[in-house]
Amino acid sequence: MLAVLEQRNAFDYEKFTHVDVKHALEETLDFRGLSLQGFMALLSPAAAPLLEELAQAAQRVKKVHFGNNISLFTPLYIANYCEDECTYCGFSRFNKIKRAKLTDWQIESECKEIVKSGLEEVLILTGESQAFSNYKYIGQACKTAKKYFRAIGIEVQPMNVDEYKYLHNSGADFVTVFQETYDTDVYDIVHPGGRKRIFPYRFDTAERALLGGFRGVAFGALLGLADFRKDALAVGLHAMQIQKKFPHAEISISCPRIRPILGDDNLPSDIGVPLTPVTEEQLLQIICAYRLFLPFANITVSTRENEKFRNEIFKIAATKISAGVSVGVGGHGEEAVGDEQFEIDDVRSVPEICKMLKNAKLQPVMSEYMYL
Repeated sequence: MLAVLEQRNAFDYEKFTHVDVKHALEETLDFRGLSLQGFMALLSPAAAPLLEELAQAAQRVKKVHFGNNISLFTPLYIANYCEDECTYCGFSRFNKIKRAKLTDWQIESECKEIVKSGLEEVLILTGESQAFSNYKYIGQACKTAKKYFRAIGIEVQPMNVDEYKYLHNSGADFVTVFQETYDTDVYDIVHPGGRKRIFPYRFDTAERALLGGFRGVAFGALLGLADFRKDALAVGLHAMQIQKKFPHAEISISCPRIRPILGDDNLPSDIGVPLTPVTEEQLLQIICAYRLFLPFANITVSTRENEKFRNEIFKIAATKISAGVSVGVGGHGEEAVGDEQFEIDDVRSVPEICKMLKNAKLQPVMSEYMYL
């Protein structure tokens, strides 16, 4: 942890020049991944004027390692109770939203509806609540989902190794836990209460999940919550650190960013910290830098982004896309019974996403695994 934080805090991105960026792009020609200095250069402002070259390099590397394949999945929210206080999140403990928790029957009903679309991978999500969605409740949801899907991810509260073993034995394959920001000062401000406040425990989640038998782990920061260039560097370093320690692990990167308040052109101003909003061009730069630094990693771009941006980024660098998304609790079959965490921008169905990918000469992939 300390090595990642030290590198992040020491990252002086203003010192990089046009020449540094050119050298970094030359490194990518052997398809083996960037050096750390090269990664830093491609995250720096000096890379912005060379964004077209950066995108072309990312597209070449993606083509070598992933071909035309784009994996599909959808999220399944089963509970939105939360015991954390996160000033930027709709699920935060004291937010006045409609709370709900699906029963086993409702989870099965959701799975039956989702599987009609042809999807074979689902991501199970909850708020972070030991009282309402403990590991046994989530494990039962995984057992139910395993009857319908080949691959199951979970995005829930961080857990201990023994709990992860239980969830893996219940059918879960992947764990997603976002650090949100690697700026420890900002982290303390935006997490004033709850277990999420414990920064080191959250940081070590990926390692505990892999020790619990999980196949893969996903990393991410909420870009814009703190200095997004430094946080993007930290995400890459954190993922690389885990990849070196667990060479067998499948590594994924997600790229959410702070978005405007619904119905307003301004970003939230009451979360306790000044925000550094990320433009689409900057997000593209970050995603391309991830692709070149971590050439074997999956990169997911969520429905927070609009369909035009998502259409293009999958041609260039991203490899995994959500489709047919509902971010309320339930909502795939009937009206959601609990409020959503955030509002999505890309509301296309699975057939619409598949059509878009095929028109772009990309191959929708429902599952990459065969169980014998």
